[in-house]
Formats: sequence, C-alpha cells, structure tokens
Amino acid sequence: VQLQASGGGLVQAGGSLRLSCAASGRTTANYAMGWFRQGPGKERVNIATINWSGTNIYYEDSVKGRFTISRDNAKKTSYLQMNSLKPEDTAVYYCALRWGGSGTYYSPGAMNYWGTGTQVTVSS
Repeated sequence: VQLQASGGGLVQAGGSLRLSCAASGRTTANYAMGWFRQGPGKERVNIATINWSGTNIYYEDSVKGRFTISRDNAKKTSYLQMNSLKPEDTAVYYCALRWGGSGTYYSPGAMNYWGTGTQVTVSS
C-alpha cells in the first residue's frame, strides 16, 4: 500500500487549504484513514481520523470546528479541509492508514501505512 499526500502550501492566517491523500496498491475494504501533523520540535499527533463508512470521526480539540475529514472510497482518497488556519497549524501533515480501524484517536505507532508528508505553513 502506498499513500501520497498533497495540497500543502503557504497560506495567510484565516485562509484555507485542502489536503488529499491517495491510496494505491493492495487496498481492500474496511480501513480507517488518519491525518497527523508534526510541528517544529514537536511529536507527531493524530488530528483527525475517519472510519471506512465515514460514520465515525475523531478530531483533536485544537482543530474541531475548523478542519473536516472526509473520504471517497471509490477514489481511494481521503481529504482534510482546513479552514480558519492559524500560525500554530504550521506543520508537516501526514496521512496514514489502519486496517480495520475506527474513527477514533490513534497513536502514530498504531497506524499500518504512512504517506509522504506535505508542508503547511500559515503566516500571521
């Protein structure tokens, strides 16, 4: 399984970005997709997770109400819509897959596959 994240960039505070994560390879049904981020000098943190059907979703408190995770299983793609961005959202963002997972918090070690990171920089 390969995951390719894209959509990062430089944006002013208050702006929006949409990240995408495309999966390829031997992907079958019933896997959760998660988005993580790692700021400078910080640990990698799970900020959003969605289960296979999209009915169970987790958000880390700092992104609730601003970020929306979604997925299109036909396209094997997960999305992270980020609105009202703040300078503290600056980080490298990663997508990850967990077989049989649900829409809940996961530590990085719980994920089975990782995508390449995409840099998000929010200027003040």
